[in-house]
Amino acid sequence: MFKIGNIKIEPDSGLFVIAGPCVIETEEICLNIASQLVQISKKTGVPIIFKASFDKANRSSIDSFRGPGLKKGLEILANVKKQTSLPLLTDIHTPEQAATAAEVVDCLQIPAFLCRQTDLLTACGKTGKPVNVKKGQFMSPEEMKNAVEKIRSTGNEKVLLTERGTFFGYNRLVNDMTSIPAMKKLGCPVIFDATHSAQQPGGLGNATAGARDMAPVLARAAVAAGADGLFIEVHTDPKTAKSDATTILPIEWVENLLNNCQKIYKTIRN
Repeated sequence: MFKIGNIKIEPDSGLFVIAGPCVIETEEICLNIASQLVQISKKTGVPIIFKASFDKANRSSIDSFRGPGLKKGLEILANVKKQTSLPLLTDIHTPEQAATAAEVVDCLQIPAFLCRQTDLLTACGKTGKPVNVKKGQFMSPEEMKNAVEKIRSTGNEKVLLTERGTFFGYNRLVNDMTSIPAMKKLGCPVIFDATHSAQQPGGLGNATAGARDMAPVLARAAVAAGADGLFIEVHTDPKTAKSDATTILPIEWVENLLNNCQKIYKTIRN
């Protein structure tokens, strides 16, 4: 068992959620979303970790918005925590970013495309912070054992794994819910990324397409399959979101979704 902020993270110890915008657009948008997530958490009883990226280094196009960068992004995240007291998660892309980001956030995240990068995994592990590793779309759940062992080699046992879909042909992800219990056998809490799992990578040619309406369906199925937590990207105005606009959820969907998933979680474990 370990904690992300004040939230206890342990397999089957209670549903938790990582939520927020895909990328930091403005401080105002982040604070608006975070303040609404605080209220949703209070109403549903589901603890929430705020997530936003200071840099989206894996965008489809060179012209895609990437975010404010490390320094400004961490300043915004620090203010979100100061204003809302929500624990923070952000992803990093290079080993050099790990220690700096760890000074501000409560959990570091490894993007799916980088889940085999030894230097990145060990740099995160050495910070002593919890590390959430997204399973690569090209990886089997059993192969994630190697990523876990790389982090544990630093003496850091605070590892989470996230399922986010598997490549199937071109511009298509499929979800194998058996990967959730398979990865739980590695001794890590397992999260399900509902919004990225609804993506159609590169489906718009210069951007990712997706099926937003399918994200809640996948979230409910994942909780029924044993997921310990959910990862959900949310926005106050999805149509104008600067990243993942086709899959990011309207924040007004979240309360009802979490209430439903909480009921499923309790039913399955009882």
